[in-house]
Amino acid sequence: MAVKKIKPVTPGQRFKLANTFEELTASKPEKSLLAPMRSKGGRNNTGKMTIRNVGGGHKRRYRIIDFKRNKHEEAEVLTIEYDPNRTAFISLVQYGDGEKRYIIAPKGLKVGQKINSGPGVGPELGNALPLQEIPLGTMVHNIEMQPGKGAEICRSAGSGAQLLARDGKYAVVKLPSGESRMILTRCLATVGVVSNGDHQLEISGKAGRSRWLGRRPRTRPAAMNPVDHPQGGGEGRSKGGQARSRKGIPSKGLKTRSKKKNSSRLILERKKKK
Repeated sequence: MAVKKIKPVTPGQRFKLANTFEELTASKPEKSLLAPMRSKGGRNNTGKMTIRNVGGGHKRRYRIIDFKRNKHEEAEVLTIEYDPNRTAFISLVQYGDGEKRYIIAPKGLKVGQKINSGPGVGPELGNALPLQEIPLGTMVHNIEMQPGKGAEICRSAGSGAQLLARDGKYAVVKLPSGESRMILTRCLATVGVVSNGDHQLEISGKAGRSRWLGRRPRTRPAAMNPVDHPQGGGEGRSKGGQARSRKGIPSKGLKTRSKKKNSSRLILERKKKK
């Protein structure tokens, strides 16, 4: 996968870096795996705005993704497709009985390739198997945090975690953030790294592309009045002191994780500071 420079025939294309989508093999999704998505514009069930700067955007349909990989049979990869709801590409696979499912496509997955899931399968690209059966040092993604719940970690474009060690019923996994964490060895993980790793190199080129994604303009806190934000007001441009949220809670470095959280005992090394 790569990005391409666009010929600047319009101002919005002058600095644009776009995805080539050379890995994709299909342009239309599987109809049986689509579900409707309702746009809420940041409003809750009473119509009150609870999330700012959200609204509009292109209409989408949700692709039902198999994060559990609970069908322990061999499947054939039919397509590699674009998904408007996530940064990674998705892959349509078909089992021997004709059932089709979408999975997150790992980097290097090809059409016609056979994949499998469950205990006893080989640690090959695209296969999902328990952490206790994966060789140490292997890069994995789509990692479960509770057996049978479905993948929760490493699902975005280009992400992957490394299996470092096993100690009793726990495996030690190094996450993309730099955090080292213990996860039950019975949890499933998929071998490989998530596709579309060059997603972070893309440059939209114009504000309109953010609007297509449903992102509305955001006002800088320093440009507000004191009644609207703790960093508002002042003569001319002012520093505003410690960065804070609209409710006055310090941001940019304030640790918000609860000290009493039960899963803290499973974290061996905290994520790296920026």
